Amino acid sequence: MPDANSSSPIAPTASSRLWTAGASGGLAAAVLLGVAAVNPDQAPWLVTGAVVVALATWLVSRPGPTPVASSLAAPGPVALTGAAVPVMGAPSLLEAAVEALIDPLLVVSGGEPDDIAGRRVVMANRAARDLLRLSREGALLVSVLRDPTVLEAVDEALFGGVARSVAWAAAGTQARHWQAQVRPLPAIDDRRLALVVLRDETDVRRMELMRVDFLANASHELRTPLASLAGFIETLKGHARDDPKARDRFLDIMGAQAERMSRLVADLLSLSRIELNEHIPPSGRLDLTRAVADVVDALSVLTHERGVRVAVSAQDGVRIRGERDEILQVVQNLMDNAVKYSPREGVVTVEVHSGLTLEKAMGAWFEGASRLPLLTPDRDEAVRYAAVVVRDAGPGLAREHLPRLTERFYRVEGQKSGDRPGTGLGLAIVKHIVNRHRGGLSVESVPGQGAVFTAFFPMAEAPPPRTGMGPAL
Repeated sequence: MPDANSSSPIAPTASSRLWTAGASGGLAAAVLLGVAAVNPDQAPWLVTGAVVVALATWLVSRPGPTPVASSLAAPGPVALTGAAVPVMGAPSLLEAAVEALIDPLLVVSGGEPDDIAGRRVVMANRAARDLLRLSREGALLVSVLRDPTVLEAVDEALFGGVARSVAWAAAGTQARHWQAQVRPLPAIDDRRLALVVLRDETDVRRMELMRVDFLANASHELRTPLASLAGFIETLKGHARDDPKARDRFLDIMGAQAERMSRLVADLLSLSRIELNEHIPPSGRLDLTRAVADVVDALSVLTHERGVRVAVSAQDGVRIRGERDEILQVVQNLMDNAVKYSPREGVVTVEVHSGLTLEKAMGAWFEGASRLPLLTPDRDEAVRYAAVVVRDAGPGLAREHLPRLTERFYRVEGQKSGDRPGTGLGLAIVKHIVNRHRGGLSVESVPGQGAVFTAFFPMAEAPPPRTGMGPAL
């Protein structure tokens, strides 16, 4: 039966090796002592040689470190209860587990409390590298996490051993809300360490805001039509009960108010749903030119009733990254506004451009107009955009109204009319959809000459950039 301390059943045990080496060394020492007894003149040298042989034999054959200690010192499988398991210190298992974590994780080191530049990221998993755009280890913490509350929590963990959880809102076009959990770690080589784990709470915050905004907006906007309905019902129960003409007129007004409430609730629900998923980029692909053509066909009844002609100029096969239903909603809202505010016999122009850089997409399409970007995406030189440009022939907008066009329920004074029904949520919906698609939105207008709205989206396949700006409308 092999020795329990032996790593191999056929390897000699420590005691057997000691016995073999001891016997050989003892025999050599005995021979030297025997020769010293026969030759007294050489006895000192021979006795010294015997001592050296005995000492060397002991040093060579003495027991080494125990197999358990040696196995812990070097990574590799350790025999535990008959099964080979990897050592916890092995980098493959630990690194794979950290890399697979969904939550971003950082390990931060610190030198002196007064040395802000000494706080550095010594380790970051894949989720943290993707979120914070870390290209390598050793990045300055202050350049990665610029929130003073998070930096203060890291300092308390490094130099005070205090664990904290703080809220952090990531900068960027898409608002992200995180809970930063900071914990102190044992020091290694006189380096103070702290663990930072980021937990995404964007969905929770958006759900809370959605409920609050929906209740506030719905209660405010529904108050007027509900009051009108209540008043007409009371009138119909009273002196207008026996008046057929008044009854029919009041019922028509009540029907219009009920339709207004229905549109309002539908738009509020749509806006809340879009805001809830605004931080999630779309995964679909669609043909933008075909989407514009479908919207033009859907609005043909409205354009015929108002006597407005729609002129479309678009390239074929312009593909973008996006959800088809939401892109259709963007184009429809922009065209619906253009048709409603254009005079009879007016022309609404719709153009689709592709292969645009960010500067070209945000550039001027209406000469001499007041221009304002309503939404600007994060800058990426490698991204090319496809733009939908919608121009109306309406009364236009004064410059002071442009910054507030995407606010909820905002309407320009002087353009609130019963023949232009709307909820005031169309452009707010457009902005949030474009923001979810990582695109941009801009408006240009000249009072008395109309307005131009431009919505652009990242292309699915970026073609080489074209030279020159797009044509002015």
